[in-house]
Amino acid sequence: MRFQLTEDQRALREGVRELLTRRFGPQALRVAVEEPGRLDRALWRELGAAGFFALRLPEERGGVGLGLPEAVLAFEEAGRALLPGPLVATHLAAGGVPGAADGEAVVADVGGSGLVEWLAEADVVRGEAAGAVPLRSVDPLTPLHRAPEGAGVDPAAVLLTAAEQLGSATRVCELAAQHARTREQFGRPIGAFQAVQHLCAEMLVRTETARAAVYAAAVTADPADVDTARLLADEAAARGARDCLQVHGGMGFTWEFEVHLHLKRTWVRTHRTGSATDSEERMAAELLAEPA
Repeated sequence: MRFQLTEDQRALREGVRELLTRRFGPQALRVAVEEPGRLDRALWRELGAAGFFALRLPEERGGVGLGLPEAVLAFEEAGRALLPGPLVATHLAAGGVPGAADGEAVVADVGGSGLVEWLAEADVVRGEAAGAVPLRSVDPLTPLHRAPEGAGVDPAAVLLTAAEQLGSATRVCELAAQHARTREQFGRPIGAFQAVQHLCAEMLVRTETARAAVYAAAVTADPADVDTARLLADEAAARGARDCLQVHGGMGFTWEFEVHLHLKRTWVRTHRTGSATDSEERMAAELLAEPA
């Protein structure tokens, strides 16, 4: 079966990208990096007004009334833009926490690994965060605390995090291809060299494989499909960011480029909903289960 986005889904994706380009472009990203730990509440409310957090909330409850596939498209764009904040936690709290749906409240969640993102900025914390201690986060755009005990893992949180990883994988693939076309050595673009071509091609294959898995899991909502999507998206994002750094050479590690920020955010996301081993164990149990 060939999966194609509908016109409405494409319009949603383009609308989210346009909003994020306007409100969280390269300059805003740089400001956020230079002011770590501060959440832009005005942007948060604008996301709420645009329906980002209420996408899956029924219309009769004030939401947009869309489904998981549409939410995945929106979170993919958020990952591509490196949008900071507890987006997944606030989205999942819409309808249950007053103010979450319209962006008036910031909601943090104690993840499956006990990590809590943006605890100091949160108005509401879901899960037991008493005694949480601050951690030094590798990602300057994601302040972290560790709680004594982690909460259970919501499959929707796993899938939306995978969508963000897919967004990062897509973005670093674009950055690598763009740099390979414009950076010259020995009188020709570095993209003319076979080693660079192989890196870019492998990045694209991993990204599109992960995209197929993430989109399929959004349609089926099957736990095994969600775990598969999570593992493929984690790999596409992490290996893609490393390969993108390789294509950029020393330039990719400099503070002015966003490549290293994608790699660091990718590392943090891989621990948000428990370890990859948890997903592998669930998939193994599903494969070994006897037919009913």
